[in-house]
Parts: sequence; structure tokens; C-alpha cells
Amino acid sequence: MYLTSEKKKEFFKEHGGSETNTGSTEGQIALFTHRIAHLTEHLKNNRKDYNTQKALIALVGKRRSLLNYLIHKDIVRYREIIKKLGLRK
Repeated sequence: MYLTSEKKKEFFKEHGGSETNTGSTEGQIALFTHRIAHLTEHLKNNRKDYNTQKALIALVGKRRSLLNYLIHKDIVRYREIIKKLGLRK
């Protein structure tokens, strides 16, 4: 499995503040970003995997929704997470 519980705890500890704060916006965005990167690599090798392609598009939409929420809630936190994860605006 590419995403173990230890890896998830690491994401939430680094971006969300603590391992148990799994609902933090920054932690969720970091987790989605990791999953998006993994699915993108999978689709480079398996071009006709349309179910994975659909899941990737859904994940990108969820991450965009969280980023939109964060930009309206706190612009400073939004800019920090964008810079930390290396996302395009």
C-alpha cells in the first residue's frame, strides 16, 4: 500500500499541527496532494485506466474546494500551504 497509517500521521503532524487533528484543512490538502501525485504517476503508465482518471478528477476538485475555503477563511494560511506543497495558483 502506498499510503500507510504512519504516512498519514506524518502528513497531519507536519501540516495539521498534530497526528490526531485529521480534520484540519491543511492536512487534508496535503493528503489529497500526495494521492493526486500517486494517481498521476499511475496514469502515466496506464493511459486507458478511466476509473482512476475519474477518481483523480474528483480528488482535484475536492482539493480545489478546500483551497477555496481556505483562501476565504485565512489568506495567510492559504499562501503558506501553497508555498509548502509547491502548488500552482
